[in-house]
Amino acid sequence: MTDVVVVESPAKAKTINKYLGRDFRVLASFGHVRDLPPKDGSVRPEEDFAMDWEADERGERQVREIAQALKGARRLFLATDPDREGEAISWHVKDMLARRGALKGVEVNRITFNEITKRAIQTALAAPRDLDTPLIEAYLARRALDYLVGFNLSPVLWRKLPGSKSAGRVQSVALRLICEREAEIEAFRAREYWTVEARFATPTGAHFTARLTHHEGRKLEQFDLPDEASAMRAKAAVESGSFGVVSVEKKRTRRNPPPPFTTSTLQMEASRKLGMGAQQTMRTAQQLYEGVEIGGETVGLITYMRTDGVQMAREAVFAIRDHVKSAFGADYVPGAPREYSSKAKNAQEAHEAIRPTDVSRTPEQVARFLDERQRRLYELIWKRAVASQMQSAELDQTTVEIADASGRTRLRATGSVIAFDGFLRLYREDEDDRAADARAGLATSAVEEEDERTLPPMRERDALKTQGVQANQHFTQPPPRYSEASLVKKLEELGIGRPSTYASILQVLQDREYVRLDKRRFIPEDRGRLVTAFLVAFFERYVDTGFTAGLEERLDDISGGRADWRAVMRDFWRDFSKALEGTSELRISDVIDALDAELGPHFFPQREGAGDPRACPSCSGGRLGLRLGRTGAFIGCSNYPECRYTRPLAVPGADGDKAAGGFDGQRSLGADPATGQDVTLRRGPYGVYVQLGEGGTDAKGKPTKPRRASLTRDMNPETLDLEAALALLSLPRPIGRDPETGEEITAGIGRFGPYVRLGNVYQSLEPGDDVLTLGMNRAMDLLAKARAKVRLLGQHPKDGAPVEIRKGRFGPYAMHGKTVANLPRGVEMEAMTLDEAVALLAEKGKEMAPRGKAGAKGARGKKAAPRRAAGNGAAAEAPAAKKAAPVRKAAAKKPAAKKAPAKAPGAKAAAKKPGA
Repeated sequence: MTDVVVVESPAKAKTINKYLGRDFRVLASFGHVRDLPPKDGSVRPEEDFAMDWEADERGERQVREIAQALKGARRLFLATDPDREGEAISWHVKDMLARRGALKGVEVNRITFNEITKRAIQTALAAPRDLDTPLIEAYLARRALDYLVGFNLSPVLWRKLPGSKSAGRVQSVALRLICEREAEIEAFRAREYWTVEARFATPTGAHFTARLTHHEGRKLEQFDLPDEASAMRAKAAVESGSFGVVSVEKKRTRRNPPPPFTTSTLQMEASRKLGMGAQQTMRTAQQLYEGVEIGGETVGLITYMRTDGVQMAREAVFAIRDHVKSAFGADYVPGAPREYSSKAKNAQEAHEAIRPTDVSRTPEQVARFLDERQRRLYELIWKRAVASQMQSAELDQTTVEIADASGRTRLRATGSVIAFDGFLRLYREDEDDRAADARAGLATSAVEEEDERTLPPMRERDALKTQGVQANQHFTQPPPRYSEASLVKKLEELGIGRPSTYASILQVLQDREYVRLDKRRFIPEDRGRLVTAFLVAFFERYVDTGFTAGLEERLDDISGGRADWRAVMRDFWRDFSKALEGTSELRISDVIDALDAELGPHFFPQREGAGDPRACPSCSGGRLGLRLGRTGAFIGCSNYPECRYTRPLAVPGADGDKAAGGFDGQRSLGADPATGQDVTLRRGPYGVYVQLGEGGTDAKGKPTKPRRASLTRDMNPETLDLEAALALLSLPRPIGRDPETGEEITAGIGRFGPYVRLGNVYQSLEPGDDVLTLGMNRAMDLLAKARAKVRLLGQHPKDGAPVEIRKGRFGPYAMHGKTVANLPRGVEMEAMTLDEAVALLAEKGKEMAPRGKAGAKGARGKKAAPRRAAGNGAAAEAPAAKKAAPVRKAAAKKPAAKKAPAKAPGAKAAAKKPGA
């Protein structure tokens, strides 16, 4: 009699199955198994927030498999992730199993573990618990909030602001932060100021630089030298003076190590130091958490990566201290273990910080088992965790005051010397890190840079020789645009959202084309600015950072058992529904006036020497303003319809394509080392692509096309280099072999974008996946989703070719070679047998249309297979996310298999749903 364990992912199931052996069967839920149907009425405030849940085909199939495995089982262990979402998934699985009657006589336990190691899993099995009801209720409240905001606010946007997309509860606040920062930059006016620096020589001949701090007996503030004339007078005073050392002050300071990573600090540092986006960071961390193959065994390398706690398990702390002592010496181990607490607003600290599961697995030891991205991220996590338990660094800081004989002209030099490196020996903020800070919008100040300079030995009353004086012009700089790192930091400081949601928040903003990333900085699109202006004008409270942070605190109270979730929902809905009612009589003209007043300075900037920016260039007396049409906003003339001047919604003189990282024309990237042919970047009618050479002729004199490869959506043509271009041209690339069939798994780019392929099974890559670096674990996860759409019944009795049941756009169908037949209405994929499929194909089978004929149709309107992708050398049959959408819509129209009131959290909302 075996026990059943349910986890979230197949990769995790495979690892845990090896640890537990024959007495257990480990199955994956593939994430959430149910969700709120994307239609009105799924959350009903009038029924005290009753909620309907609906399982998709995959969820039903997984629960059916779990129910089958429970026959004869004694215990069910729900072992999904140790957070709110994991608790909700466990609850959904339990509820669906109970409705099937699959839990009779089965003991149900909830277990959690912070790392996927044999010891951690055995410890969890020995200490099971019940489901955490407050945590589930917090999930219910959060899911209901997101649904009600999305499904009630989005239609208002669609009606009153044509061309806009959906609005989300937290994403709208993040978008407001980005838009407000852009408005600050546009309103910024640079201010000039000057500084004076002198280079001195000590009596021993050593040189150093000091900055002027007092002029004519008065201390200088930033703008006290506002122009060149005043700067030159100050410079002359320094040049004419005779200077000596007035005082030398030395003090020893300690610099403590930073705490180990939380989700948000990991995303910030990975962006700052490794150039990895939030989605990419979390996906790579997930791979390290679920385990990689090391010496024939799958090993989880880090603890759970969705956490806002900074503490570590005691045994981990002592293991790190032992490692530090053996690797660096006893001087690098502090007298007592370091303890940390989070300073982030609303931090729950429910889990450990992110750390290596075994500190003895150094980055050097495991590097050969990891791909480049995994290796770099593991090294970052390992070093940060180890450094957090090392001795503080000690620095000798020196401040030298310098003055002339009168004391009315004074300068200051500062510097520091590392007396004991401590944790800096392992985890150092060096020059490279400051450059990374600048790229991420977290640049260090000039004062900090001065403090890190070293000074030569000096004593009081030492006479100094002036070697040269320089006056430097400066201008104040506008606040930097948000990078992923700085925006995550800001959201965390404000207490908006949870660390585990930041990656999806940033991705949704880009997917909805509200913002774009340019040189790793967020720039709001005009569409995003319009949405923000509308929400601020008519729903200001619900995009207010204070209100959103306060709501997060109430959600945390629910998860802590300190508040009733329905009471929180009633308070929210009472005010939100009134705000919605207030827009029922809102006229389009009111919207235009509000948006025009808010965004006028952006769309009609006043330029020096230019005339009225709102004057119509096509007629006399006409004034340009914001207009709304069926397809969205545009700029139009007030004299319409007499004057029909219009222009797209863009700032005059701004090059939208260039700003967006666009590319126009042709650029050489270098020569291919293998062939010597030139690799070029080009723009064609279907987008930007790379090309090898110029083609030629074959043996028969017929022209041949050059090899080409399209860029993926997340590639920036402006920064693409030769190495990346050659990698694209080499696609499809092998990833590995399927452990079951031995068939090769490849990744490539097809007509509908990047995909992974096993035999005739294709699956589109998801946001955050990189076709050039996709690893085996992630490929298997993606292929598992594709395989869920195909069921092999067996071989056809006539020719031995496979007979399959496939999930199509219009429902499941049987397939044998090129012959297809739709399954009868109401017949599920799993219910079909080989004999029934053979009979169905013989009776109703139709041949699919030939490949390559775009207009040809197969059975029941199925389109012909996509044509071969240019330059890839492989058929691009991978279905895109867009092609999958009709399947989801079809599924949503079916009546829910089972509906329940609000007692079951479900799948995370897809990005395209209004509430996402």
